Amino acid sequence: MLPRHSAVTLEQVARQAGVSRATVSRIVNGVSTVDPALAERVNVVVKQLGYVPNLSARSLASRRAGAVALVVPEDVERFFGDPFFGALVAGIQGKMRGSGFLLDVLIAADDPRQTSDLLLGGKVDAAILFSHRIEQSFMSMMSASLPVVLAGRPTDATEPTCHYVDVDNRGGAELVTRHLLERGHRRIAMIRGPEDSPAAVDRLQGYLDAHEAAGIEAGPIVAGDFTSAGGVAGAERLLDESASCTAVFAANDLMAIGAMGVLRKRGLRIPDDIAIAGFDDVPSAADTVPPLTTVRQPSREQGAALAATALALVAGEPVEQGQVLATELIVREST
Repeated sequence: MLPRHSAVTLEQVARQAGVSRATVSRIVNGVSTVDPALAERVNVVVKQLGYVPNLSARSLASRRAGAVALVVPEDVERFFGDPFFGALVAGIQGKMRGSGFLLDVLIAADDPRQTSDLLLGGKVDAAILFSHRIEQSFMSMMSASLPVVLAGRPTDATEPTCHYVDVDNRGGAELVTRHLLERGHRRIAMIRGPEDSPAAVDRLQGYLDAHEAAGIEAGPIVAGDFTSAGGVAGAERLLDESASCTAVFAANDLMAIGAMGVLRKRGLRIPDDIAIAGFDDVPSAADTVPPLTTVRQPSREQGAALAATALALVAGEPVEQGQVLATELIVREST
């Protein structure tokens, strides 16, 4: 191994790995068309030699900023309080590690103009945007100026410049609702998510699809906001309005966990008196009392796919416009 004070070059990495300098450059820049076995061999040498890409020189040569922005249209408390965001960011960061690109996280709940100025100021090469609560006009403006990838389907999925990576929210919601129907429940309430969230819209539709397929009228539907407090309010409304339901499907786990506290406080046993299910499979879902039945979405895999798509677009590689990852029903004791 070279002394730590030596500046390891691409040529040294290429010589030890037995490949060309151009191949090493493509691998450390995250180009995905390189043979995986060859990339692994080069990355081992990169680690052994302690090679660190010269981001400044690379930026001057390529006219790139060497950064990808992650734009989150939420306040700080919501962003750090929802495990979904943590898993997604971990997947993005894991995929970008070793790519030579930095990840800039922008919490952009209140000032879209400042966010657009930052994105269009030449300081990032691509942007990953959460599709919910972002106006179509803003997404179109951004995607006309730099590569944009959406976390979740856009409101208008026909927009040709919008690439996105989503999970099967509709199919997952149908799965869990069908599970409740198969358990004999004929009056299933739902605490839905925000109306401006495509994921929430899809989960509501999956709930309705399962009822339609079974020939059973859907139960009462109350508003929610994907927070624990929203689950509390939704459950209280269902009980206060004397909704005669035997099961509740909350559109995410945070709302389901909030609702469980209300049900227990009102003296209802879960699942003997009322069953409950959520969506996301956050880490705490397995630790509730009883453990929560839910739909597992591959948040880390979605994050990795978002990062891979952004890096491929920066490199000028062809990328499929939309990717939808499968969800999985996780049955636990709450149903």
